[in-house]
Amino acid sequence: MKILNKPYYGIYFGKNYYKLLKNYFLNKNFFSKKIILLDINTKKYCLHYFLSKTNLFNKYYIINLFSGEEEKNIYTCKKIWKKLIKLNADRNSIVINLGGGVITDMGGFACSVFKRGLNFINIPTTLLSMIDASIGGKTAINFFSLKNEIGLFNYSKIILIDKNYLKTLSEDEIKSGLSEIIKYGLIYDINLWNLLKIRVFSKFLYDKLLYDKLLYEKLLYEIIYKSINIKNNIIEKDYKEKGLRKILNFGHTIGHAIESYFIYNLNKRLSHGHSIAIGMICESWISYKMKIIKKTEFEEIYNVLSILYKKIKIYNSDIYKILYFMKHDKKNQNKKMKFSLIKEIGYCLYNIEVDYELIKESIKNHFIYDRK
Repeated sequence: MKILNKPYYGIYFGKNYYKLLKNYFLNKNFFSKKIILLDINTKKYCLHYFLSKTNLFNKYYIINLFSGEEEKNIYTCKKIWKKLIKLNADRNSIVINLGGGVITDMGGFACSVFKRGLNFINIPTTLLSMIDASIGGKTAINFFSLKNEIGLFNYSKIILIDKNYLKTLSEDEIKSGLSEIIKYGLIYDINLWNLLKIRVFSKFLYDKLLYDKLLYEKLLYEIIYKSINIKNNIIEKDYKEKGLRKILNFGHTIGHAIESYFIYNLNKRLSHGHSIAIGMICESWISYKMKIIKKTEFEEIYNVLSILYKKIKIYNSDIYKILYFMKHDKKNQNKKMKFSLIKEIGYCLYNIEVDYELIKESIKNHFIYDRK
């Protein structure tokens, strides 16, 4: 078992993590109610396993939600708060957020503002939420089609990492999480990038991993642990995102805008990870055009990401919709677009101003664009 103990929370890995969770509840026996927040997918695929492992929830309550990024809004939060009121939840209650990034983001936010704060625990069930969304104290919902526009910082009391939940995921969902892991390598750790490039991005090795379950699980566990350590190291230096933590947004300025574009304009879902992969390609190209990285580095990033993520189409008439979403990015200052851009693989700059024309060109010149 491995434990990452931080000033405000613990992240548990390994065989005895549920024992630690049980001990936490036993030591905190003043919890008046235990409430599990989940969506229809985690209820179907994860709840029974979770309850079988905890074996102490003889009395618990469930708040069940629809799944999907489009559900991460104020209206769903109202449903959560109404249910909490009906359950007579008080400030001694605790909520277990069992699910992917939508559940941990929105559940954390809903708990943080209800009665000025309920305790909550994050149990991520997707690769993306294990290595990114559930870690670091950010809670948020989308508002007026803008990603994570309303939110606050608040730590989960415990984060429990159980790779067995990954068995419930599709290949596309694994790829969605890999996108954020790729980001960690590009912005902070060239050794992680090289590990991924050698073991995962080779088409032969990637196909082999899908069939060699032991090797697949061992590799996933290794990169999950490395990724969480990277994020924690950054957050410890800049919790409120005043400086260094902004590098975690590499690929997200364009990526979030494209994700919102698909959800709210086309009524189609493009996964968060796929959107961020597109964002990383475009933003790496911007870095190359601004002579921050070499052409060979951009080509290496492009070639690797192209192996994992399919091409998509964005129509010429819609490019201004994407730019609209980007104008509301939280990194912007004085109406100027601010980007986090890699200087070299393994090192990232932040607060880099980028011209709108260069942003449009980065989208138009790549595989995500259709001129019809």
